[in-house]
Amino acid sequence: WSGSLMLDLNPQTRAQVDSLVAAGRHDELRSRLCSRMSFGTAGLRAPMGAGFNRINDLTVIQSTQGLCSYLFRYFTDFSSRGVVIGFDTRGQEESGCSSERLAKLSAAVMLSRDVPVHLLSTFVPTPYVPYAVKKLGAAAGVMITASHNPKEDNGYKVYWCNGAQIASPHDKEILRCIEEQLEPWSASCWDEELVQRCSLRTDPLSHINSCYMDELTSLCFHRELNRRCPLKFVHSSFHGVGHVFVQQAFQNFGFPPPIPVPEQKDPDPNFSTVRCPNPEEGESVLELSLLLAQREDAGIVMATDPDADRLAVAEKSEGCGWKVFSGNELAALLGWWMFFNWKEAHPDPADTRSVYMLATTVSSKILQAFARIEGFNFEETLPGFKWIGNRMHELAKTGNSVIFAFEESIGFLCGSMVPEKDGVSSAAVVAEMAAYLHSKNLSLNQQLHNIYQTYGFHISKTSYVVCKDPPTIQRIFTRIRNFDGEGSYPKTCGGIRIVHVRDVTTGYDSSQPDLRSVLPVSRSSQMITFTLQNGVVATLRTSGTEPKIKYYTEFCAAPGERSEGLEAELQKVTFALVDEFLEPERNNLIRRSV
Repeated sequence: WSGSLMLDLNPQTRAQVDSLVAAGRHDELRSRLCSRMSFGTAGLRAPMGAGFNRINDLTVIQSTQGLCSYLFRYFTDFSSRGVVIGFDTRGQEESGCSSERLAKLSAAVMLSRDVPVHLLSTFVPTPYVPYAVKKLGAAAGVMITASHNPKEDNGYKVYWCNGAQIASPHDKEILRCIEEQLEPWSASCWDEELVQRCSLRTDPLSHINSCYMDELTSLCFHRELNRRCPLKFVHSSFHGVGHVFVQQAFQNFGFPPPIPVPEQKDPDPNFSTVRCPNPEEGESVLELSLLLAQREDAGIVMATDPDADRLAVAEKSEGCGWKVFSGNELAALLGWWMFFNWKEAHPDPADTRSVYMLATTVSSKILQAFARIEGFNFEETLPGFKWIGNRMHELAKTGNSVIFAFEESIGFLCGSMVPEKDGVSSAAVVAEMAAYLHSKNLSLNQQLHNIYQTYGFHISKTSYVVCKDPPTIQRIFTRIRNFDGEGSYPKTCGGIRIVHVRDVTTGYDSSQPDLRSVLPVSRSSQMITFTLQNGVVATLRTSGTEPKIKYYTEFCAAPGERSEGLEAELQKVTFALVDEFLEPERNNLIRRSV
């Protein structure tokens, strides 16, 4: 270890290792020093602190060196295209690892090799980095963020020149380049002040922000109506980057800025007013927003996660209380809205042939129901917005356009401005949709019901169990694959016959004539989907960014079918899925507590 540790010039992380050595905490040292982070769903994501499987100055410098080397190999014009680097508001005092410092060190590594760096000078929403990559023609982008993860974590998210998150084989090749040269190239790599002195560093923030806000107006269809809208909106940025940008987006659409939650509008790396900085957790973490909305008599609450790429929405119910929309419900509304406005502008039915909507395979099938009736195209991708972003790029090359895409974990993209989920643009679009519906005496929830009446009820449940022990996860999925003897999957779930099984980890799909999955095989993560005889689709998968096994169930009814009893039937299947296949008590899994 000691030779490798000599590479770390940060006194704070060095001191962390010394104190672990002094305390004889060998298991902790082994865990931190004997393995490296690998590029997962979102580049790198891990707790901040000392060690090679943690995010810190040294591992970020090493990662940037590997990225830089790979980009030099891949792009002949890399020295003129350069990279974009952005950061969020995270930080940790004891290791000195703020996102801003890590972004400056990443820039220093690139500058030390005479690569131009477009370093955004203050914190930005994650989608600004891929947006800037495309706008400036850069070879790649790096965003230092851990999105909605706990405050201990940080991350290093890499975007390719097409603006989408990196996919295979780039991720594996970058990792190989990192491992080839672990020693920092020079003292310059540690010099965060280099960004102030070097002429190859530019700050495109005001240019990118004004281009983004200008382009955002292409998603605004009813500005005059917005100006007259009596609805009041509350917005929380969850102590992250969203406040300023959402305010601008609203004004861009003709609205007054939303009322900010004062305790949560300024950056705070400790996320001091929320149990966890993830608005997807619903009412339990939206408490301050909902209280403010009650006081201000606001009808709609929005919350962006700390890096503002995801959006939660709640609406005051007719009776009392609040309706917090799930990601799938919000997608039903946004998908309907985007197509409604697209159709107004393109009355010729032939035009729909080049229109697409995309969703990840664990998300609701509601867009598929829209597409069947309305005649546009719908496609599914593997989970993770990198698959959506890369598919958008391919479709654009053949003259097709994606007008809406989403993943159920409250990640939405309206239009195709940036191939990444975007909470800032989605917030403005939701506000306009709410204003339009209000002018027709409809609430968001009433319109959701109308959509289900027309296209069929889609009722879904999404949750997770926490498991911090990888061997246990491996054992659970091995058992499922050998449930009724070797190589045979379960035949029933909750007493209901399983008619099809798709295992994306192994590439098996019993519904295909050749038994091969249409979706690409993804061996690095676990994912199995069951289709039941009663029409329920249920999926179990591991998270790419957190120690969780997620589960998803959905009942898709045909248009005109009644919704009574669907909820109870879905609940029964969901309980059985978890109890029979995951066995939480036997495997010491922690059920989600909200």
